[in-house]
Amino acid sequence: MTEDQMVAAPPTAEEQAGLDQLYRDFGRENLIPLWTEIGDLMPMQPSPKAVAHVWRWTSLLPLAERSGELVPVGRGGERRAIALANPGLGGRPYATPTLWAAIQYLGGHETAPEHRHSQNAFRFVVEGEGVWTVVNGDPVRMSRGDFLLTPGWNFHGHHNDTDAPMAWIDGLDIPFVHYTDSAFFEFGTERVTDESTPDVSRSERLWANPGLRPLSGLGNTVSSPIGAYRWVHTDRALAEQLALEDEGFPATVSPGHAAVRFVNPTTGGDVMPTIRAQFHRLRAGTRTPTVREVGSSVYQVFEGRGAIVINGVTNTVEKGDLVVVPSWASWSLQAETCFDLFQFGDHPIIERLNLNRTYIEGRNQA
Repeated sequence: MTEDQMVAAPPTAEEQAGLDQLYRDFGRENLIPLWTEIGDLMPMQPSPKAVAHVWRWTSLLPLAERSGELVPVGRGGERRAIALANPGLGGRPYATPTLWAAIQYLGGHETAPEHRHSQNAFRFVVEGEGVWTVVNGDPVRMSRGDFLLTPGWNFHGHHNDTDAPMAWIDGLDIPFVHYTDSAFFEFGTERVTDESTPDVSRSERLWANPGLRPLSGLGNTVSSPIGAYRWVHTDRALAEQLALEDEGFPATVSPGHAAVRFVNPTTGGDVMPTIRAQFHRLRAGTRTPTVREVGSSVYQVFEGRGAIVINGVTNTVEKGDLVVVPSWASWSLQAETCFDLFQFGDHPIIERLNLNRTYIEGRNQA
């Protein structure tokens, strides 16, 4: 049979009428045939609707401040949190199809009442202090550079003990939980259950001692029991990696690129079952290899100036700016000055489902 003979002939008028009726009958029975959808359902490679986008801290913070003047915090609205809405996701308040990110703003002496929900959450503080987040009755101090956890179904609220307002970023798995119809929510107290202001939370006193696990009968936990990962430890770990590199020892991800992952001390795995969190430090002038990976990420610049190159587009960023990297987008980091970035992503979900794949330019790994 020749190639021309293998090409299907156009349907006759009678056949076309039969096909039209077949498709109408499919529609009436809420059926859709695979052969009309396979290109969308099974693309040759990921084809994300989410797009790369940059939110500027110099725009976000003034808008949050204005909301602080006009929008109260209290029961009902619960939080003065402003979500990053990816332009590719049709107006949904999602940074990516699995990740929610927002700037939250709390005025002086304000309290965000307690509640709990199925969604896993964290806070990351790019600047400011004076707020305590109370998680299951444990007051946790929030200050610059701290990474703070609120795992799913833990009661939590926030109170500002100072005259000055404070802003930070929230990250949650809201889109993933919403898509899987697995969300629950419950109101807690009208304020917080403990308004004290300890420098160190009880969870840190028990769990945040390097390399030491308490033998107190506490088993492995799904999420990390540590309430706050303090900047002093993150900063020291990154600095020591670069110092060891200078001394000729293997300690960095690539030349000039130090990185750490926040982990659950009971398992050694990610801090929460749906969210991975990492921190990166690049020496001035460093450029990382170009990478593609299944799974999406959000970066926030903590300090310095540089660029995130996504799908060939150079996005220059500085302190506070937030950038979303969609699944399977090509990306790399470029440091103009010493460049510190906080990153969170959906990689635990992707890996648990065995859908992870990574390609590193020049190394041919996939």
